Amino acid sequence: MAEVNVTYVTEFILKGITDRPELQTPCFVVFLVIYVVTVLGNLGLITLIRIDARLHTPMYYFLSHLAFVDLCYSSAITPKMMVNFVVEHNTILFHACAAQLGCFLTFMITECFLLASMAYDRYAAICRPLHYSTLMSKRVCLKLVAVPYTYSFLVALFHTIVTFRLVYCGSNVINHFYCDDLPLLALSCSDTHVKEILIFAFAGFDMICSSSIVLISYLFIITAILRIRSTQGRRKAISTCGSHMVAVTIFYGTLIFMYLQPKSNHSLDTDKMASVFYTVVIPMLNPLIYSLRNKEVKDASKKVLKVLKVTKQSCRAL
Repeated sequence: MAEVNVTYVTEFILKGITDRPELQTPCFVVFLVIYVVTVLGNLGLITLIRIDARLHTPMYYFLSHLAFVDLCYSSAITPKMMVNFVVEHNTILFHACAAQLGCFLTFMITECFLLASMAYDRYAAICRPLHYSTLMSKRVCLKLVAVPYTYSFLVALFHTIVTFRLVYCGSNVINHFYCDDLPLLALSCSDTHVKEILIFAFAGFDMICSSSIVLISYLFIITAILRIRSTQGRRKAISTCGSHMVAVTIFYGTLIFMYLQPKSNHSLDTDKMASVFYTVVIPMLNPLIYSLRNKEVKDASKKVLKVLKVTKQSCRAL
């Protein structure tokens, strides 16, 4: 029997967002600015929540974890993506590619269920105010954060192992700006049918489960708001969940577009644009949405800025 020479892939080349030379520098500058805003915004929000006692509530506890997740999964993708704009071939080692995929999936799935936890918190605050302290005790809040992290890590580990147990022996050029399941499957020499079913099943379960919690919570919230007679009371109730509703709509809308399309409708170029939105733009938008719409966050920010201003004046006086 004749032997067949097979060269197995040990590294991949990330094709990036665009290969047009005239767009490389402008894209690098734009994404650098976005990433800096993302890092400063999320770190600033986490710090603000930690140092201001008025923000030591369940809602802001979840928000601090949401900011941490946004920071982590943006950092897993954006710096490597920006390398595409300054080098000719952006290579990534086989195991580094697996690590990037695992980190990205972990934090993306965690975000889905953190948003669901935040929806439940808003339900408890608006629909069950007399029992809020019991429903959202420290122990309950810890579970509502720990379970998403644990589940997401296990699912991401499973998917990463399955993906990288496939054989890659042909082209090593990933038509994407990071290591994602679908572009990797396009390069595999193995039968990817089972993996494709797993992607659809897990993505469907995660989104349906988490979005159902969000939808059910908001059905009860809307019903409770409609029962409030005063206009001021309704506005106050709506304002407490307005930021969350905006964040949920943007996040789930993009993921549904990305992962729950039939395979025949998938275009990797279209998926890249959607991926840019939820891996780069959404982590930047979330702290801005919550900072600009929440009075407590704005008041805490003003307090910190005032303290910094006084400290700076005192230092100058010395």
